[in-house]
Amino acid sequence: MILYVTTLILCYADAGTSARQVPDGKRHRKRRTKVGRLFRKKQDTSLASVLFPGVAPEEYSPGENLPVWVEMVESKKTQVPFHYYALPVCPGPPVGRTQRMRKNLGAKLQGYNIKPSPYEVKVLFPRGCQPICQVNMSAKHVKWMRKLVERHYRVHMSIDSLPVLMRSPQMNYAVRGYPLGFGSTGMGDSHLNEQYLYNHLRFTIHYHEDPDIEGVRIVGFDVLPVSIRHQIPEGGLKSDTTLSTCNAENGKVLNDPKSYLQLATEEGRDLAVVYSYELEWVQSPIQWADRWDIYLHGVPDDEVHYFAIINSLMIVIFLTGAIATVMLRVLKKDISSYNDMATIEDGEEGVTGWKLVHGDVFRAPTFDPMLLCVAVGTGAQIGVATVLTIICALVGILNPMAKGSSLTSIILLYVLSGSVAGYVSSRLYKLFEAKAWKQNTMLTAAAFPGLLVVMFICLNIFLSAAKAATAVSFFTIVGIFLLWVGVSTPLVFVGSYFGFRADKIEVPTKTNQIARFIPEVPWYTKQPCSMVLGGILPFGSVCIEMFFIMGALWLHQIYYVVGFLLVVVAILAVSCAEVAVIMCYSQLSAEDHQWWWSSFLNTGSAGIYTFLYSLWFLSTKLNLVGVLPTMVYLTYMTMFSLAVGLFCGSVGFMASLKFNRVIYGALKVD
Repeated sequence: MILYVTTLILCYADAGTSARQVPDGKRHRKRRTKVGRLFRKKQDTSLASVLFPGVAPEEYSPGENLPVWVEMVESKKTQVPFHYYALPVCPGPPVGRTQRMRKNLGAKLQGYNIKPSPYEVKVLFPRGCQPICQVNMSAKHVKWMRKLVERHYRVHMSIDSLPVLMRSPQMNYAVRGYPLGFGSTGMGDSHLNEQYLYNHLRFTIHYHEDPDIEGVRIVGFDVLPVSIRHQIPEGGLKSDTTLSTCNAENGKVLNDPKSYLQLATEEGRDLAVVYSYELEWVQSPIQWADRWDIYLHGVPDDEVHYFAIINSLMIVIFLTGAIATVMLRVLKKDISSYNDMATIEDGEEGVTGWKLVHGDVFRAPTFDPMLLCVAVGTGAQIGVATVLTIICALVGILNPMAKGSSLTSIILLYVLSGSVAGYVSSRLYKLFEAKAWKQNTMLTAAAFPGLLVVMFICLNIFLSAAKAATAVSFFTIVGIFLLWVGVSTPLVFVGSYFGFRADKIEVPTKTNQIARFIPEVPWYTKQPCSMVLGGILPFGSVCIEMFFIMGALWLHQIYYVVGFLLVVVAILAVSCAEVAVIMCYSQLSAEDHQWWWSSFLNTGSAGIYTFLYSLWFLSTKLNLVGVLPTMVYLTYMTMFSLAVGLFCGSVGFMASLKFNRVIYGALKVD
């Protein structure tokens, strides 16, 4: 969740949009040209067009094979997903290379390995109880499945790009995916600590017919899992075997406590499990464009986002008012009185505050100026990549619901923004009159990405040991390394080349040879007190929207209001700039001219607040079980917090630099 990149065209080569490949059968489609997709009428705009920009509805003929895709098995309690076929389940059908789901870089990093399911579906052809296969679970597999059931793992499937739902209109709930099984809570003492497996699925596919279209459109995909202990005949299950437990009186297999399939084995014996399913087709009046509305059940509406925007705007208005009424008036008066003095050679009598340090304010920082340049350049790169990603989602280039496309976009756009980091870092380094430009460029290209890669590889070792779906292969890591070395690093060198070739940033005053003594300064201008104060308002301006972002990242909610996100990012940047200017002025007024690192850290501390917020979210909204899930969460949130801190610190630093150049340029100083 953390760095973001991509050439915009690669976003469409994603698993979500390729889910429509059908092995056989003819398909009637309503095709649209690219021009038609771009110039769509306003009345056609719907939630579907927002979630799936450029995707047209598809029609299916009766009897056509309709593939059901299995995605992954995951839980909110662990955040460690597994591949579906890693479980002791029926094997899927063999598929050719042209029928496989294409995976982009983001899908690989997020563990998406979408494959066809073992369930056979023909359009408008219902099925009664149909056994698929028999699986003999060993004691080891049974123990693992009990653990997954206990931790509330759910199986996610899709059909026609529509995720499977468990829903009940009577109880007013709708949840994506279905659980692997259930525990014995509330079933009496005799069933204490027992786990049961859902081995029968009752699918209900809702379709829509219209006289203007040929075939039918899929508008709903529901499932009701059932736990049933099938009566297996002697000799095992064969292709033509008919199970007596499938012949229910009402034609449907129901959940009955007397026939639950318990996840337990006798000593020395395997657990024989028969997987089965049934299928029902139901005509629905729901239009194709409205089929996604049910998936937003429980998602906060736009009014909450408007409240978040208003909250953020109030903070910005407060800061702007402080600058306008205090800073501008005081500065104008100070500059006017200073310039009206007859001379400034007479020991600068009567001059106080920030005007006294004009000979030291642009002195290079005493502590590691190269690291400061690298941090500011990296923050600028993160900001550019984030804004470009949001713009791509706004204009419809990026599909927010496609598997892995958002992460792929962030990674690629971050890589392609490497020249921004090189240019900003080199120009600042040249301002400090430093000479090790090669070392500065290499550090800009390698520091932050290298830190993330090291953290990711260490985490990947533990994920691989747990056989998690998010454990990436060696070839994917090599691909990321080549993307870093072959694309990002050369672009950083290109940006650095033009940065060092550009004219040096002009400063309005000369720097004294001997640094001025810094007197005792107020507590609120010292570190780390200024960091604590400086990060509150920038983080407070985005904390409400941060809740929705965290929900999308860790609670599997849908986040599609990218327009709000762009406004929030802009508000964050403005609040960082204004806070940095106010605190820089306070520091200079106390005659402390070492403002370089302080201007970065004061607003960069918003990253620390982000990490503290993630700890609160972990303790109150997540119920993670185990050490590895907590490690996964903390590792990714550390990456995310670092990115936020670098972006905020970079904005604050550049705003302070511009502010100082303006106010000292207004002084008449020889």
